[in-house]
Amino acid sequence: MAHRGLNFGIFLAPFHRLGENPTLGMARDLELIEWIDHLGFDEAWVGEHHSAGWEIIAAPEIFIAAAAERTKHIKLGSGVTSLPYHNPFMVAQRFVQLDHMTRGRTMLGCGPGALPSDAYMLGIDPVTQRTRMVESLDAITALLKGEEPVTMKTDWFELNKARLHLAPYSDPRFEIAVASTITPFGMMAAGRHGLGVLSIGAGIPGGPEALAGQWKIAEEEAAKHGKTMNRKDWRVVVVMHIAEDTEQALREIHNGERTETTTYFQDTLGRPPGRSDDPRRREDGHHPGRLARCRDQGDRAAVGAKRRRLRRRDVPGS
Repeated sequence: MAHRGLNFGIFLAPFHRLGENPTLGMARDLELIEWIDHLGFDEAWVGEHHSAGWEIIAAPEIFIAAAAERTKHIKLGSGVTSLPYHNPFMVAQRFVQLDHMTRGRTMLGCGPGALPSDAYMLGIDPVTQRTRMVESLDAITALLKGEEPVTMKTDWFELNKARLHLAPYSDPRFEIAVASTITPFGMMAAGRHGLGVLSIGAGIPGGPEALAGQWKIAEEEAAKHGKTMNRKDWRVVVVMHIAEDTEQALREIHNGERTETTTYFQDTLGRPPGRSDDPRRREDGHHPGRLARCRDQGDRAAVGAKRRRLRRRDVPGS
């Protein structure tokens, strides 16, 4: 149910360091979603990955179905479904079923796929992934409208007078959001259909400064296709660590931040590591965008969380 003010959620890739027990890791992920539902968070997004060892959930739909049985209020979405890896008809069918099973708490996150190793194993040329995502999204949105049978042929899938088994439980359909980093692609894909956006690059260097320009790209693309963008459907994803004060937070994340930056972002994704001796801080002694942007961020987060709990009177323990 919609409410006033900001929505809060988590983006659960999830990150599990190499060597951790994957079975316990997934159990812990489910438990985390149970707790944030209890605390009044609005939504959780769960990723899809097939290699590299860190992000161990291969089928977010299965995870969402399990999490839905353990929760009452929180909305659950794929963060994101890699559309080039699936026939769009099957993606639409699965999420319509989840929409019914969760009584409207399902969301579909869309992306082209992040790991080249995933695409390689599937025999997909990474150069084609963005084009495939757009084609898949065209098919999925047409199928969800249910206005007429969908016939569509591309070089990787074919639909012949396709209709979905069921109409969505949500009216007119569940929420759909497109992943966006720094490039214009995600915003353009969202604008094409007037969809929501998951700005997962907002916390990387240059990310916050790019947001205004990216939203403008989405609005311009939407106008070209007779659609409109709604800021209420825009999710901005940043890393946050909360402690009693700034210095304690920096101490607590020291080792983990280096491990994540070098092992995952540098070695796995090929992104450059921090460029300073202490990448947790800028040269002026303050903190960079990935970890914190202002010294009172912890206070702001705590106040925001308290307000959200007060709004959710129906949550036990609030």
